[in-house]
Formats: sequence, structure tokens, C-alpha cells
Amino acid sequence: MAAEMQNKSRMMVFKNKGKDQDEMRRRRNEVTVELRKNKREETLQKRRNVPIADSTDEDDIERTLSNINLVELVQKAASHDPAEQLQAVQSARKLLSSDKNPPINPLIDSGILPILVRCLEQHDNPSLQFEAAWALTNIASGTSAQTQAVVTAGTVPLFLQLLLSSQQNVCEQAVWALGNIIGDGPAPRDYVISLGGVKPLLQFIKPDIPITFLRNVTWVIANLCRNKDPPPPLQTIKEILPALNHLIRHSDVNILVDTVWALSYLTDGGNEQIQMVIDSGVVPRLIPLLSHKEVKLQTAALRAVGNIVTGTDEQTQTVLNCGALSHFQNLLTHTKDKICKEAVWFLSNITAGNQQQVGAVIEAGLLPLIIRNLSKSDFPTQKEAAWAISNFTISGNRDQVARLIHEGVIEPFCDLLSCKDTQVIQVVLDGIHNMLKLAGPEVEQLANMIEECSGLDKIEQLQTHENVEIYKLAYDIIEQYFSEETEDTNLAPQVTDVNFEFDSTTTIPSDGFKF
Repeated sequence: MAAEMQNKSRMMVFKNKGKDQDEMRRRRNEVTVELRKNKREETLQKRRNVPIADSTDEDDIERTLSNINLVELVQKAASHDPAEQLQAVQSARKLLSSDKNPPINPLIDSGILPILVRCLEQHDNPSLQFEAAWALTNIASGTSAQTQAVVTAGTVPLFLQLLLSSQQNVCEQAVWALGNIIGDGPAPRDYVISLGGVKPLLQFIKPDIPITFLRNVTWVIANLCRNKDPPPPLQTIKEILPALNHLIRHSDVNILVDTVWALSYLTDGGNEQIQMVIDSGVVPRLIPLLSHKEVKLQTAALRAVGNIVTGTDEQTQTVLNCGALSHFQNLLTHTKDKICKEAVWFLSNITAGNQQQVGAVIEAGLLPLIIRNLSKSDFPTQKEAAWAISNFTISGNRDQVARLIHEGVIEPFCDLLSCKDTQVIQVVLDGIHNMLKLAGPEVEQLANMIEECSGLDKIEQLQTHENVEIYKLAYDIIEQYFSEETEDTNLAPQVTDVNFEFDSTTTIPSDGFKF
């Protein structure tokens, strides 16, 4: 749902009153985009096969680059002399394996692609197949146009055939090449899938596979799960999930990181895919990784479980039942801002749940840490904390919101009314309005708290804000709760637009808040 529509209907949204669950669960498009902008911790979409060369090798390559005659190289690569052909293809591979500006476009323009493709078909010469596959892998690691040139040359069916080679190095290089092609986007991914590429890839996941090979296979599987416009076919997801459930038990950090990013891509595709991941049984294995010593693995795990809790209350509860909240004391105080931000984002989706889930956040002792992030963190984290608090004021009952106020939320919450972000201002105003609505006989005491921290001054200034929704909401709050003429009626405000239905097991004090 678009952010603007969510903002307008925010005070009316109660998941426990039968509303559409997507109304409350905050899968806001712009937040999703923002969270995905920084991909430094993510698995790379494409990887070049660059050998660890000593300085002499690198110097040799640089000299070769300056002296090479590509026309002559292509002629030799097409030679009928196997030794000359192998040497030429190997030279091309070395050029493409240079760590400094490999000449991908000049080699494509030289006409070498069809020759390399023919080399892949030389089943009686695995050394030639290997060198050609390596060269093509590195061409496919480039731009989309360069990758597409490799696909258009007809390589994909041949790479799939090479997965059956008796030579392991040829198999591994074919896997690597396919990974770069799949990583270029949903169209090449689905093309490889349509040619039956998934099953032979998954067959490499076996006990005797070398660790470096298994890392490559896992990375390719992550690329198969990547991209959601469109997502992978459901049948492909069903095929892949048992493999991910197996790989998440591995001890190698690199394998675990790619496995968990794969799960994060799948859980970013809507509630049906979230349920498929849950049904695979992988969640209990995923949750402990939130406290892994490797930050890159923590980051991936936090994204994956964060995506799951954007789903339904039942899907969210699956994560909570595995003890997820016990990991958040550390995550909310993490030294990396990005982890703090995503931890608060996670909790904003818990506080958008039902009263039991809001209560779980309180019982885990996380309210003071959310408020701390609201007041002391960088602005992106403060923004997430504002959503967490505002969601809390909608989902929580009177007792729970009283606890929030008692923990000291009012001042840092009101401080954000001075920020430049109109969405944050509206989220905070919504939260304040919800607290005042719930206050009952304690409304005057709450209004005084807001006034004492200069919150009232900020709300008054917002009555002249250029955003229509903001100035209307600010005006309504002043009119209903801070106008002397309406003070008597404010002691017991009439709520006509929202019918609160509290859980029958919750004790609600007849006299309202106890601060």
C-alpha cells in the first residue's frame, strides 16, 4: 500500500478489528527502497574470477595488455592446432582476469565470443572448455550489455551441459558463469530456469563437494532467489527451499551469509512466499543467527526475519515463538547504525501487530531501548523509532500505552516535530493524538507533559505547515485537547471515529493512565 494512503488512514487502522492486515503492517515502499540502497553487506550479484597473482604476474599482464594484437589473438583462438588454440584462449582468459580494467568490450568487439562458444563444445578437450568458460565467466561479470552478449552467443545451454562434465574444474567454472548470468536480472534468471538449470545446480550440494565449490553453488542459489519483479516461479522456490534448509546448518560463514540473503530475498516477495519459507522449517535455524559474531551474517539474518514480520500476525508470531526478541537488547545497542536502524524497523512491525505482540516487546524490556534510539540515534533510526512508537499507540491497549508514556517517550517523540521530514511529523502527530484519545481522565496530565517539553509550541507552529494533513491534524489536536473553551469536555474525550476493542483478558484501569 502506498505510504500516503497509510498515513491518511493510520488512526482508523486496527488489525484486531478485522481490517485488512496489510493496512497496518508497515511495508512502506520508500522504506523498502531505502533499506536496499546499501548493498555492501549483501552478496554480490556478479563475481569475476580473478586469481591471486603475485606482482610479477600482474606486471606481465599489464605489458601484454599494451602489446596485444587482438586480431591475431582471435585468429589463433580459431586455429585448428589444439596447442595454439589453447594458448590463445588462455591468453584471452588472462586478459579478462586482470585485476585492472579488463578489456571486456574490445574482446567482444574482436569477434571472439563465437569462438569461445565453440570451445565449450570441445568435450574431448576439457582444458580448452575450462579456459573458454573462465573467459566467458569474466565477460559475463560486466555490465548488463556485456552479460547479454554472452547469453545471446548461445552459451547458457552449453554451460548447463558442462554441469555434467567429469572434470570438476569445468563444472565449477560453468556454475560460476551461470551465476553471473542469473545475477543480471529476472529475465536471464528465468531463462536459465526455463532450460532446467535449477535441478543440476542443486545436485552439487553433497558432502564431498570442496568448500570453495559449495560457496559458489550457494551464491548462485542466492542469485536464483534474487529479484522480485517478478519473483522466481513458485515451483523454483519450492525446489530451492529444502537446499537452503540444508545449507543453513553449515558452519562456513560465507555459505551461511549467502544462504540467509537468499532467504531474505524470498521473504521480500509477499505473504505467500513468507509462508513458504516458514513452512520449510528454516525459521528456528535463522533466529539464532541474529546474535552471530559475524556482523555480515547478523545483517542478513535481521533483514530476513524483518521481512517475515511484515507479514500477518500469525507469521509474525512464528518468529516471536522462536525467541527472536531475546536478541534485540544487543541489536538495539549495536555499534553499527545500520543494524540499529533495521532492528527498530523490525520492532515497528511487531508493534503493528496485536496486543499480545505489543506486550511481548514490553516484557522483553525493549521499550527503553526504542525510546533511546528515538532520542539519541541518527535520523534514519529515529524515523524507524517514530513508526515503532506510533504503531504502538494504535495496537496497544490503555495499560500498554501508559507504560510507554511512563518510560519517558513524550519528550523525544515531541522533539521530532521540529524535523524537516513531513512523514515523520505526521507519524508523531498521529501517535500523540492516539495517546491523548486513550488518556481518559488523565488527558489533562498528559497534555501538561506535552506542553512542558515544548511539544505544544511545536504543534501550534505546525498549524501553519504547508502540508494539508499536518496542519489539519495539528489544528485538531489543539482544538480538542489544548483549547480552554473545550477543557471540560476534554476530560472525557468522545471518540467517534474509532471503536476500541481491547482484549477481554486485559485489565484496563477505570481512571485511565497511571504515569
